[in-house]
Amino acid sequence: MRIRPASMIHQLPTQFFSSLVAKVNKAIAEGHDIINLGQGNPDLPTPPHIVEELQKQAANPLHHKYPPFQGRRELKEAVAHWYNQEFGVELDPEEEVAILFGSKTGLVEICQVLLDPGDVALVPDPGYPDYWSGVAISGGRMVMMPLRRENQFLPDYGELQPSDLERAKLMFLNYPNNPTAVNAPLEFFAETVRFARRHEIVVCHDFAYGAISFDGKKPVSFLQTPGAKEVGVEFYTLSKTYNMAGWRVGAMVGNRELVRLINLIQDHYFVSLFGAVQMAAARAMTDSQDCVRELVNIYESRRNALFDSLRRIGWEASPSQGSFFAWLPVPNQMGSAQFAELLLEKAHVVVAPGIGFGEHGEHYVRVALLTSEERLLEAVERVARLNLFSAVR
Repeated sequence: MRIRPASMIHQLPTQFFSSLVAKVNKAIAEGHDIINLGQGNPDLPTPPHIVEELQKQAANPLHHKYPPFQGRRELKEAVAHWYNQEFGVELDPEEEVAILFGSKTGLVEICQVLLDPGDVALVPDPGYPDYWSGVAISGGRMVMMPLRRENQFLPDYGELQPSDLERAKLMFLNYPNNPTAVNAPLEFFAETVRFARRHEIVVCHDFAYGAISFDGKKPVSFLQTPGAKEVGVEFYTLSKTYNMAGWRVGAMVGNRELVRLINLIQDHYFVSLFGAVQMAAARAMTDSQDCVRELVNIYESRRNALFDSLRRIGWEASPSQGSFFAWLPVPNQMGSAQFAELLLEKAHVVVAPGIGFGEHGEHYVRVALLTSEERLLEAVERVARLNLFSAVR
C-alpha cells in the first residue's frame, strides 16, 4: 500500500539545523572533544524545590486522573500572580490565561485558529524557525520583517507593503530576542499597539526569555503597554526561567477572545498537562524568585567572560542585552553556514549559523551561553588559533 501524505506535509519548512546536528554527532562519534554552543537547551538543573513539589504532587491520586481540560485553576492563578508581581500586569486567571504544552505548541496553534489559506503572517527575520512551521501548517503566507543592526534589531513597520498589510492577520515578535539577544523598549511596543490597531493585526509576542536580561535592566512585557490586551497576546514558558525545558509547560496570556479560541482548539487535541507538573509549575511561579536571580547572574557572568575574551582576539560584537544567546558577526563576509562548518571541523566548536533563522541572519552566528565559563573561554581560544581575527593588544 502506498502512503500518500497530506499536501501540508510537503509545505513544512526544512529543519535547517538537522544536518548540523548530524555532523556534530559524527564528530563526537569520532572521538573529538566538541564544545557545543549551537543549541538552546538549558544546561543547569531545575531548582530542587520545584522538583520536590513534583515528587510530592505525583504521589497524590488526584493527579492520576484526567486534569481539567483547560488547566488547573492553581496554575492559572500562579501565572496571573507572576505577571502582576514581575510586571504590574493584571490578568483574569480564567479568561485571560491559557495553559500550554510549552509555548512552542501555542505558537503553532495560534496560527491554526487565525489563519486561513493565503492569509499573511508578519514574521521577524531573523527569527525563531517554529513561527514558520505554524504558518505552513495553516496554509498561510509569511511576509518577513527584517531585523537590522542599524535599527537595533527591531522591525521597521514602514517597510511593509500595503498589499501585504491588507491580508495580514497576525504578527510574531520576540523580545528579549532569539537569536539577536536584544531587548525592546516600551516605546516600541506602544508603536506596535498603534500599528496593530490601525491594520487589525493580532500581535503574538513570544516572551520565552522574559526573565533573562542583563546590566540591571528588566525585560519589558508587551502587556505592560496600554491597549496591548485589545490587540494581542503574550506567550510565556517556564523552560528558560526555571530550567524546565523538558517539563513542557507554558501559558498564553492577554486578549480574552484569543484565549477562548486557543482553549477551544486545545480541547480537540488533548486534556491539559499532568496535574502534578501543573502544581509544581505553580510553586515555581509563586515561591521565592531567588533561584531566577541566581540563574540570571550566572548567565550574565558567562556573557561578560565570553565578550571579554572575544574582544581580546579581535572579534568585535555588541554584548547581549537579554536571553541566553550571543549574536556574533561572521568575519570576512563569509557565509554563516560555511563559517559554522569551519569552526566545527577545525576548532571542534559548534555555533548556529544565522542563515538558519532567516535571510537576514546571514553573516552572523548564534552562540549559546549554556556551558561553563571555562568551556566558553576554551571555545574562544580554539577559534583564535584559526587566525581569523586581529588580536587586540
